[in-house]
Amino acid sequence: MALTFYWYPNCGTCKKAKKWLDDHNIDYTSVHIVDHTPSEQDILDLMNKSDLPAKKFFNTSGKSYREKNIKDEISGASDEEMAKILASDGMLIKRPITTDGKKVTIGFKEDIFNHTWH
Repeated sequence: MALTFYWYPNCGTCKKAKKWLDDHNIDYTSVHIVDHTPSEQDILDLMNKSDLPAKKFFNTSGKSYREKNIKDEISGASDEEMAKILASDGMLIKRPITTDGKKVTIGFKEDIFNHTWH
């Protein structure tokens, strides 16, 4: 099972998730979420496969989110509008995002990784 692992190397949570994947010998391709921000369509696909509300894809504690006042911008926005905003700035995306093309996890919680990717 080859995973795609969208991450930001300076992110502590991403480092923990990467270490978990490495420690469990799980094959993955890492994608720098800022240098190679997923497209609007890729984000919509991830949203649809995740069964999570689109708002969960936002890095609400990030500087870009606060400075751009994204909370107000996405209030009442459609999934498509939110995907477009996320695709415009990789720093707005909650990370890491891990997917096998069918399932999607956002962030890192060891119990969820154990259940989903092990």
